[in-house]
Amino acid sequence: MHDVDSLIDQLRPYVADERVLDAIASVPRECFVPAPLRDRAYDNRALGIGCGQTISQPLVVARMSELLAPGPDDHVLDVGTGSGYHAAVLARLAGHVWSIERHARLSRRAARNLAAAGVENVTLVVGDGTRGLPHSAPFDAINVAAAGSLEALAELETQLAPGGRLIAPVTEPLQRLSLTRRTAAGLQRELLEEVRFVPLVRDE
Repeated sequence: MHDVDSLIDQLRPYVADERVLDAIASVPRECFVPAPLRDRAYDNRALGIGCGQTISQPLVVARMSELLAPGPDDHVLDVGTGSGYHAAVLARLAGHVWSIERHARLSRRAARNLAAAGVENVTLVVGDGTRGLPHSAPFDAINVAAAGSLEALAELETQLAPGGRLIAPVTEPLQRLSLTRRTAAGLQRELLEEVRFVPLVRDE
């Protein structure tokens, strides 16, 4: 079994932001991993959590969090709650996180996981993440943990505050991280490294 210190040692060559590394270190990942897999909680790999979903690889969570760069007072939207792990890491960095999940069963389990990890500044919502949360917008940062087209992110981009950032895996055609910033001149997009995520699904 790997421990959190060895995990941080693996991440450090790729993640420069010490706030992010501290957040990863402070979140007990075993609280978010199914019981049969808990001896692998600190492996730097994705693990299945049911409903065809995964808890993301810690390196990917750390990189996406670093690129979003949430400040301590920021409002963050997390699309695709899954286990709640990414929301928990973001909650260590931001003022408040709203996390939306299509699967009610996963959202209920995430609530238990977050409570077990002592995370209190996350609001869980069951719904279609591609539509965001207009009534809670604008957001300083939006994290999307499922892969879709750039067009599928359009509604989320409208919910960014001035200076806001959105990080998401996009299919172009290989999955790559896309970072969008809302600037005074409009939206600026940057394609980054390749990743692998489950598909982003929109409810009809």
